[in-house]
Amino acid sequence: MPAGNKKSNTFRKVFVKTPGGKTVVHHRTRKPKQHKCADCGAEIIGVPRLRPYEMHNLAKTKKRPQRAYGGKLCGACLKKKIVLESRS
Repeated sequence: MPAGNKKSNTFRKVFVKTPGGKTVVHHRTRKPKQHKCADCGAEIIGVPRLRPYEMHNLAKTKKRPQRAYGGKLCGACLKKKIVLESRS
């Protein structure tokens, strides 16, 4: 029987085989949702789905795309913004 705090859907069950041949259940936290664009709400490609304590250990270049508004806007919205700024 799992511990009380492991019964919610916050944790997912992962079946792991031990060296002794037994299969045991490990409870791992679920991945967070994909980051969304601030304008249109589309998923941003290039931002990893990691928990905050895992993101803390990543290099800055791996946390977000290397472009203007990287991690905030999707590519389509960024293109629209650049075109609008160049016209004015």
